[in-house]
Amino acid sequence: MTSSALPLHHAVRYVQPLREGGSLPAVVETDTGGLQVVKFRGAGQGAKVLIAELIVGGMADLLGLPVPALSLIQLSERFGRSEPDPEIQEILRRSHGTNIGMRYLDGAFNFDPLAADDIIGPELAARIVWLDALVTNPDRTARNPNLMIWQRRPWLIDHGAALYAQHDWASVDETRARTPFPLIERHVLMRGAGSILAADESLATMLDEPAVRALVNAVPDELFEDVTGPVGLGDFPDAAAARARYIEYLLTRLQGRSGFVETAEAARLRVSASPPERLQARR
Repeated sequence: MTSSALPLHHAVRYVQPLREGGSLPAVVETDTGGLQVVKFRGAGQGAKVLIAELIVGGMADLLGLPVPALSLIQLSERFGRSEPDPEIQEILRRSHGTNIGMRYLDGAFNFDPLAADDIIGPELAARIVWLDALVTNPDRTARNPNLMIWQRRPWLIDHGAALYAQHDWASVDETRARTPFPLIERHVLMRGAGSILAADESLATMLDEPAVRALVNAVPDELFEDVTGPVGLGDFPDAAAARARYIEYLLTRLQGRSGFVETAEAARLRVSASPPERLQARR
């Protein structure tokens, strides 16, 4: 079993659901980590969402991008038994064991470029766009920015929809792993971003093979082997095989990054010449 460097906390009290998200995350009180926003593997796309959160959130942290601190959250079989909502009870029942948490940013508010565009400069915006293009994240748009402002800093949240190749590994060959990401044109930060080519020069060297291996190895075996959740992980015989596939995919995508980098840069130039899109944030 690969050991994780992530801190481990035990859930002690279910505080409140965050119903804005499709996977119904919640604010949970823990024994040693205070309040955490917890994503449960018994909800939505199951463990695959949690795997994406850990890998992409870990990448963002490694690249110096602002993300709430990640942790592993252990749910006992007794946790949540008194919850009156049957939907929540069912999610918690399927989530006994390892889940993931992010530091709860008390008082944070939704990103609005009309009010907070001075907080994210062109260089930081370009770095965030670069990461989202690498990990094929469709969820940083005007409709759903997944950006919070806390203590006058932006914070990247909710990366569960990224790495969508993991939902159909059988169709992911080397060519598909190297494909551009055209949806990046809808990125909420694209209009204010600086050069994506410059961001690539500074970031790509930080995600070398040892770094990618360490990020994937930080995902607990239990998540790779979860075949009982809403979306079972029956793609691989064991966690080691799953890790090898994720690592292979990410390294191939990094090696062929010119495709998604050039697509993002071309999109930036088009967006900068077009009328602004109205923000419709849901969180």
